[in-house]
Amino acid sequence: MPLVSPLSPEHDKKTRELAEFFNETLGFCPNSVLTMQIRPEIAQSFINLNKAVMANHGRVTSSLKRLIAWVSSNAAGCRYCQAHAIRAAERYGAKSEQLANVWEYKTHPAFSEAERAALDFALAASVIPNQVNGTVKKRLHQYWDEGEIVEMLGVISLFGYLNRWNDSMGTTLEEGAIESGEKHLASGGWEVGKHV
Repeated sequence: MPLVSPLSPEHDKKTRELAEFFNETLGFCPNSVLTMQIRPEIAQSFINLNKAVMANHGRVTSSLKRLIAWVSSNAAGCRYCQAHAIRAAERYGAKSEQLANVWEYKTHPAFSEAERAALDFALAASVIPNQVNGTVKKRLHQYWDEGEIVEMLGVISLFGYLNRWNDSMGTTLEEGAIESGEKHLASGGWEVGKHV
């Protein structure tokens, strides 16, 4: 049972309108947002930040952003966000071979060196203590420009917030997210955990 129960999607009109964004990304409004709307300013600010961070500006594709979110959430241990990230990656066209082998991104041939550099950055930036160092920086700059790196860190930072929110809240996972988690992540040990 979550720490605080989510409210109805109809609770706050402005939040409901902004949350339509998630119908595209996930196919449903997340329970995390329905809980945040207990303080509508938090929900609305979060949704607007999410939209800005996930906007597609070029080479950091929508699917790569979601794989970055998955690596970040995996490092933090948040099963709720792992399931959401993999579901969104799937919906935004991540290759089936990448989805099936995301646990082995460091070595699997489905991932390019540029993608590995981005995902390694996500891992280094998501652990405590932070592991972003000169080696990570050099490798990132080998493949990505400064604007792209800012986009990536935006995703990592957004999911840092979400990982803490959902793991502390014990947010209940939605059916669609459970389905995607079981399909793509269960082979690596993923389970719903406390998010029932």
